[in-house]
Amino acid sequence: MRAVDIIAKKRDGQELTPAEIDFFVQGYTTDDIPDYQAAAWCMAIILQGMSHAETTALTLSMADSGARLDLSDVTPVVADKHSTGGVGDKVTLALGPVVAAAGQPVGKMSGRGLGFSGGTLDKLESIPGWSPNLSIEAFKRQLARVGLVVAGQTADLAPADKKLYALRDVTATVPSLPLIASSVMSKKIAAGANVILLDVKVGVGAFMTTMAEARELAELMVAIGARANRTVAARVTDMNQPLGMAVGNALEVREAIDTLRGAGPTDFSELIREEAGLLLYLSSRADSPESGRLIAERVIDDGSALTKFQEFVAAQGGDPRVVDDPDRILPRAKVVLPLPSPRPGWISAANARTFGEVTVELGGGRARKEDDIDPAVGVVLAAKIGDRVERGQPLCEIHTQDDFSAQQAAARLLAAYEWSDEPVQSPPLIRASIAAPAG
Repeated sequence: MRAVDIIAKKRDGQELTPAEIDFFVQGYTTDDIPDYQAAAWCMAIILQGMSHAETTALTLSMADSGARLDLSDVTPVVADKHSTGGVGDKVTLALGPVVAAAGQPVGKMSGRGLGFSGGTLDKLESIPGWSPNLSIEAFKRQLARVGLVVAGQTADLAPADKKLYALRDVTATVPSLPLIASSVMSKKIAAGANVILLDVKVGVGAFMTTMAEARELAELMVAIGARANRTVAARVTDMNQPLGMAVGNALEVREAIDTLRGAGPTDFSELIREEAGLLLYLSSRADSPESGRLIAERVIDDGSALTKFQEFVAAQGGDPRVVDDPDRILPRAKVVLPLPSPRPGWISAANARTFGEVTVELGGGRARKEDDIDPAVGVVLAAKIGDRVERGQPLCEIHTQDDFSAQQAAARLLAAYEWSDEPVQSPPLIRASIAAPAG
């Protein structure tokens, strides 16, 4: 086989065989196939799509590009949650400690930001000293001792996905159902979790902009998980405006800590309780999602979820004082510029994608694979859809390192808002739920 022939076959809309897909995936993993051919292949997939059979073959090939982690000697059930990426999506930072504090071990391999969406590892790395670089042995030790671990993809686990993940971010090949589904599920299969909750974002601030796309992706990933003998369910959640109030790495860590204290934004706090309840139910730690939610609320109220977050941070080398004094421990921007509302009215739109793109432009994301990230920059919203604002009232605060970039960001962010003279309903957060197919 030749890589160029496989690229041409997909370019022309033909279905690839499992053998062809595996040849390409393993060849890219071992550097026998260069970046430029992999980028062309990803673009062909973007343009021509993949069948469910091709997507399943791609998922399993990426999972098999390295070792598969067996965690059964640590605990019989390992839970995981994965989001398809959104703006202000810091769910893992709060959900993991809640579920772990309730007694269910959570082991997760996470990635970095893609395009305008933030990455869990980038957020956590804003905590001084925290590292995602764990060996398989260290991963298992921490899972047994702390009950919560969030690691980067090691060279051993799904290395093909690690390479493709970074490549897609800088070659405009992110928004593809087969590439997203295979990326997510290959990591889940390789990392050893046997109970998986998928959070599929939909809206202008997500890679899936329509409900039809989001539902198709959710159903595809749930079906892949079922064929791999995992317990999988999915939620489709709204991403037309940022989740919570904070967008930006250190800002989102601070908001997650507030949420674990019981003082987070209403929408984010509600999603954490709902998804924790469902994950505890899927893991047989609760009789129903509703009773799981009650357990989640209890561990937040009694402080054990916040304590679990502190243990987790310390276990991966981070400064545990971040829990008690986040303003002192986390990086802070030199300039904080309020953006005043130019008119009175009810907020009818707060375009999530614009907030994500502005945060990347401020330095909170990557335009190239090798770019460094400024963890301090971002935006903190003061008003969201459905809120009433008066003229001059702050819409948000822009956190950056100089006045010039703050002013540039202000002009873009102002265009993200729309107003109504009549009251506006806040959009529902959970749009759909997808369970594994029977049988």
